[in-house]
Amino acid sequence: MADDRSVFILLTNTGTLFTRMIKGYTRAPYNHASISFNRELSELYSFGRKSPNNPLNGGFVKEDIKTGTFSKYPNTTCVLYELKVSEREVEKMKRVLHIFIRSRNKYLYNILGVVGIALKEPVEFSNSYFCSQFVAEILDRSGIKLWNKLPALVTPDDFRQSDRLQLIYEGKLSDYDPECRED
Repeated sequence: MADDRSVFILLTNTGTLFTRMIKGYTRAPYNHASISFNRELSELYSFGRKSPNNPLNGGFVKEDIKTGTFSKYPNTTCVLYELKVSEREVEKMKRVLHIFIRSRNKYLYNILGVVGIALKEPVEFSNSYFCSQFVAEILDRSGIKLWNKLPALVTPDDFRQSDRLQLIYEGKLSDYDPECRED
C-alpha cells in the first residue's frame, strides 16, 4: 500500500504569541513542524508545548489534531506534505522515533536552537530539540537528506521549499479530511 511508503510532514501556524514572534522574523506562513506515519495524522509527533496552557513547558510531544494545543487554537492554519520513502526508510524512522518515545521525559525544548537559526549558527544540546530540528533529525538519522544542512538549522519553511514533498492539503487544520485528496 502507498501509505506504507510515505511519511507526512505537517506545518502549522496556531497564531500564538510565540509563533507570531517567529513569523515576524521568518516571514514564513508556518512555524511549527510535525511528523506522522499516516495520512489521518493519528500518530503525530513533534517538539512543542507539553500542556496547551503552558508555553514554557516544552519537549517531545505526541500531538493530536483534535485535542490538546491544536484544539485551543481552532483557527490554526496548516499545510500537509507527503514524502515518498522506501519501506526500509520508514522502518529506520520508526526505530529512531521509538528512541524518543521511550525516553520522552528526558527531552527538552531547544529554545536557544531557535535563536541559533536566526544567527545561522547551530545550537545543539543533548536531548534538546525544536520542532523542525526534531523532524529533520528523524529523517537525517534514517538516511533521508532533503537539504545540505544540519538538522539544527532546518526551519519549517525548509520543508515547504523541498521539491521532494508533495502537497496534500492546505487550509484550516480543523477542516482537514484525510479522505479528501487534492492530487
